[in-house]
Amino acid sequence: MEDTNRAHRELSILHKISKALIHRQAVSGLLQDVLDILETEMGLSRGALTLRQPDGNSFVIEASRGLTPEECQRGQYKLGEGITGMVAQTAKAEVVPDISQDARFLNRTRARTGQNNAFICVPIIHHGEVIGTMSIDRPPGDTHTLQADRDFLMLLAGLLAEAVATMREVLTEREGLMAENDRLRRQLGDRYQPSNLVGNSRAMRQIYDQIAQVSDSNATVLIRGESGTGKELVARALHFGSARRNGPFISVNCAALPDNLVESELFGHEKGAFTGAQQQRKGRFELANGGTLFLDEIGDISPAVQVRLLRVLQERTFERVGGDQTITVNVRIVTATNRNLELAIKENRFREDLYYRLNVFPIYLPPLRERKSDILLLAEHFLRKYADVYGKNIRRISTTAINMMLSYHWPGNVRELENCMERAVLTAADDVIHGYTLPPTLQTSEATQTAILPESGASLCTLVETYEREIIVDALKKHRGNAAGAARFLQSTARIMNYRIHHLGIDPKSYK
Repeated sequence: MEDTNRAHRELSILHKISKALIHRQAVSGLLQDVLDILETEMGLSRGALTLRQPDGNSFVIEASRGLTPEECQRGQYKLGEGITGMVAQTAKAEVVPDISQDARFLNRTRARTGQNNAFICVPIIHHGEVIGTMSIDRPPGDTHTLQADRDFLMLLAGLLAEAVATMREVLTEREGLMAENDRLRRQLGDRYQPSNLVGNSRAMRQIYDQIAQVSDSNATVLIRGESGTGKELVARALHFGSARRNGPFISVNCAALPDNLVESELFGHEKGAFTGAQQQRKGRFELANGGTLFLDEIGDISPAVQVRLLRVLQERTFERVGGDQTITVNVRIVTATNRNLELAIKENRFREDLYYRLNVFPIYLPPLRERKSDILLLAEHFLRKYADVYGKNIRRISTTAINMMLSYHWPGNVRELENCMERAVLTAADDVIHGYTLPPTLQTSEATQTAILPESGASLCTLVETYEREIIVDALKKHRGNAAGAARFLQSTARIMNYRIHHLGIDPKSYK
């Protein structure tokens, strides 16, 4: 009678697993279903399925029942190690009537301390190779019952071998693709996208290509672009991507130096060269010897300094102010300006011959308004940066805030965006950057959806609805467009939530 009941139970298990094999497409889900069925039908207290790793010598738990993620992570066995490793090595099933009495049992997962369950482990064999193991914990029983369970698990292992082999191939392929992806990312990313630059727009990819082309040369580079676009970052990328990366990088803002001190700052001076020159001083060209000298705002230097700079560019020699000793330097020149140099040449404010010396390899940095696809990338980059600086746990930017940033024209470019995100992080009261935490300059009627307001001011009702819209949209995003979930989150009812959604014209489907 008992054998008959057992046969019926085993047929029921096989029937359920066969249905799972037909309907389950994800192999990991299938294996989890199998362990669930064994728990229900056979009374197992724990179950685990291990897979052979690509190195061929270790087995790791890939599916389990009754084990926590931490316990699964500890469940790793080498060939011949413990009962699981022995089964993998010998391709023979093992039955342990009482795990507390068997020294071979390692309890690697630490889930069975002080227990005396029975343990059965069988190999999963595919094309003559052990590709995994399946094991169960079950209450102690007589030898006949345990051996019958072992035989049935061997049958299941053969039935699942093809599915397990598929899972192993997928894992191996995924690891291979991840390794290849990492290799290509390092190879391409290190070469074409400097780590200090953020942006994936077409314009920025062209700049990365230009940096890669000119970095290893000694060619003079002229970086053009509006103020705040990141010209010094490009200059640093050129330096650290070149063979001079171990040399000094010296940056000079020419516009910030008084006319009577520019020559002294650039070329140095001798003791007594002028009032206040109490000792000899090296200039920026000498300090940058063997490295890179970055001359920012080059369009603002005086005509007298332009003449001396032209000579240095031609001959790489100069004299200190008040000195007669010729100094030779090995330095690469990178310059930048937001001025229209061509117009300055026409107005005789900039030397044409110096312009052609500087404009050997021009790089143009577009303003932020011309690469809107980079705005969100930059905003998230600055969000992470300042959240770390100020110790805040801010996870995302609200839809309203994103719309406001995308609709703004950013006259201050990336520098303005960075300042904007720093302010938003400082004023944020929760884990989200809201529209109302952004600076007033971004609070446009189009971005905040208050274009219907009169110029004289905003009505209380409209302002309340605007704030309510943002709160509801954030809740819908957190619950993937589920209005009921958003209602519970906001401690309201589904009826009120649906009414407010309809009244405010919000489409929950767009947040799924």
